[in-house]
Amino acid sequence: MKKASWKHSRVILAVLVTLAAPVVAGAGDNGREAILAAYAAEAKASDPSFSGFSANRGETLFRSVRSGGDERTPSCTSCHTGDPRAPGRNAKTGRRIDPVAVSANVRRFTEGEKVEKHFARDCKSVLGRPCTVLEKGDYITFLEGQ
Repeated sequence: MKKASWKHSRVILAVLVTLAAPVVAGAGDNGREAILAAYAAEAKASDPSFSGFSANRGETLFRSVRSGGDERTPSCTSCHTGDPRAPGRNAKTGRRIDPVAVSANVRRFTEGEKVEKHFARDCKSVLGRPCTVLEKGDYITFLEGQ
């Protein structure tokens, strides 16, 4: 009888997880959209001709090799690999990094403070300067589609 109860519990758990997945994904989408909306408002305020973020510019930012930052991180791909859906590894510490692509990590870019913390650190490391609001929005837009 215990085996039947355990099997029943596993089925109920599987159903709950399946039903909760869209809610979790939707919550991530809402957080990400709020962050992008704030970036868009800031971009529009500083440049009235701003017409939206670009996944193409975001991909260029992600893949381009730069100088001016830390020599261990000349590109975002130094840590995140060329495939943003794959786990990466911190080029400085060797610590594992969860995938940066939204399709592989629905919680990416959903918490404003965390997003800003990562941009502040990583833009300085890769670019040698803070990212612009346009770069941040383009980067997230690119990775939303990955």
